[in-house]
Amino acid sequence: MPAATLLPFTATPSRKSASPSVFRLTEKFILLLVFSAFITLCFGAIFFLPDSSKLRVFFHSSSVEADPGKTGTENESVVGGAGDEEPKLAKIRRDHDNALKEATDTLQKQPGDIKKEIQSEKDKLPHDGAGKGGKGSLPHIEYQRPPGAAGREPPDPETRERRAKIKEMMKFAWDSYKRYAWGSNELKPASKQGHSSNLFGNIQGATIVDSLDTLYIMEMHEEFEAATEWVEKNLDFNVVFRRKAVELGEKLLPAFKTPTGIPWALLNLKSGIGRNWPWASGGSSILAEYGTLHLEFMHLSKLSGNPVFAEKVMNIRKVLNRLDKPQGLYPNYLNPNSGQWGQHHVSVGGLGDSFYEYLLKAWLMSDKTDEEGRKLYYDAVQAIETSLIRKSSNGLTYIAEWKGGLLEHKMGHLTCFAGGMFALGSDGAPNDRTGHQMELAAEIARTCHESYARTTLKLGPEAFRFDGGVEAIATRQNEKYFILRPEVIETYMYMWRFTHDPKYRQWGWEAVQALEQHCRVDGGYSGIRDVYASHPNYDDVQQSFFLAETLKYLYLLFSEDDHLPFEHWVFNTEAHPFPVITRENTVKPQQQL
Repeated sequence: MPAATLLPFTATPSRKSASPSVFRLTEKFILLLVFSAFITLCFGAIFFLPDSSKLRVFFHSSSVEADPGKTGTENESVVGGAGDEEPKLAKIRRDHDNALKEATDTLQKQPGDIKKEIQSEKDKLPHDGAGKGGKGSLPHIEYQRPPGAAGREPPDPETRERRAKIKEMMKFAWDSYKRYAWGSNELKPASKQGHSSNLFGNIQGATIVDSLDTLYIMEMHEEFEAATEWVEKNLDFNVVFRRKAVELGEKLLPAFKTPTGIPWALLNLKSGIGRNWPWASGGSSILAEYGTLHLEFMHLSKLSGNPVFAEKVMNIRKVLNRLDKPQGLYPNYLNPNSGQWGQHHVSVGGLGDSFYEYLLKAWLMSDKTDEEGRKLYYDAVQAIETSLIRKSSNGLTYIAEWKGGLLEHKMGHLTCFAGGMFALGSDGAPNDRTGHQMELAAEIARTCHESYARTTLKLGPEAFRFDGGVEAIATRQNEKYFILRPEVIETYMYMWRFTHDPKYRQWGWEAVQALEQHCRVDGGYSGIRDVYASHPNYDDVQQSFFLAETLKYLYLLFSEDDHLPFEHWVFNTEAHPFPVITRENTVKPQQQL
């Protein structure tokens, strides 16, 4: 999951309310998905990365523009909030004087003239270059409506009832957020007030952004309209979706200005200065961050007609292909300056997870033309099977972590997404291994279900172990919490789609019952500090990804297969659907043209 930096999005200036009979997939919705995907993708890593007061300083200082006359080191001190205050004060004075002059000039004009100038600026937008660095107009893209934004009602009465229950859960979570925390990043459901982690800095409205496509998919029309209206008015991006996407993509490009082209984890959008997490193995970039850009950047090249975005992510592949991989594995840390691996720590969970997912999904989103992505994925899966996948004495299959050649027999909740990944990739597996991949997916799903079933509250811990005589149980206090994560439900959804085995819907329903009994409070849904305790101790946070991912995957679990069908849609790592780029519309990197 890539670095924490804001990627805003907007709604078109005019909108009409839609009734259920005419509420169909539109181009605006697809582009809205892209923006929703971008912003939540960029924050995805936050939920498993260590809290850092230095990161708070970095975000709060992002409004300070680096002085172009300073050296790189001196600019770093500006970004970090340290250094000489005089240049900052001088800049504030200049900005104040410029703003005052602009306001004075405007007030001297007639109201009609001001309106004409505003309209003139709006009229220019579809014709100018995208963003400040854009060149020429955006290419015309023939719009084709992908199917499946809203699926058929399930024919089975029990399934319909359960699907309706999940929609009610979404409405309760959303209404609680709107009532107690509207405009804040997240909700504190027990305290009934807004919650803003310092990791978000001054950014607001994360839950609104993250929930947009879930509201649309569940046909919650009024809530969707309220969300897009907030975005339009409060994020104040009075331009069309596609133009803003390209402009923001351009703002991210300085992150790739490293000797290797491996991007920095953190980027100051104003100064273009990047750096990495201070704790990350000698200033390394993180596999799950730089490796989780492909879907978004390839789609951005399609939207803009500019191959530079695709070229950036394809270069990451080139760097990785040149490196020797210990036992065929990808360590979690890579130094962007030297192009060498950092600490040899390998995980299919936190710090590594979505890299593997994106190798597979790059192939799928390319309409199965990206053969390099396909090969890289299956080679990685083979290495994971050989070096990391083990079976407990009682027959539970799990994915261990690898640290410098030694296995740690621990599996994280985040790693449980892999069951769904193996199922999704089984159809393209080489050497008639489709059946084997599906068996492996089913075994991972069973293990992750056991991690839920073996707790008191029937909700899974953050991590669980297979050593010291225990299996699928958390043994350390800092691994016993549950923060409304989606990964186990995600695997159930994929397993249901590919097998239609009723146990996956039953397991999903058991999770719904546990969520309702132990996580639902008067003001929303809260995480729990210890899933083995007899009574829940709330962490008092309704995570935005609970609405964006957990409830969405539950809803799709109880929907028909024609609702966001896999042949037309690919979910990014934060559960936001991207349309498959059909072969005739594929934009390839420049060197491949």
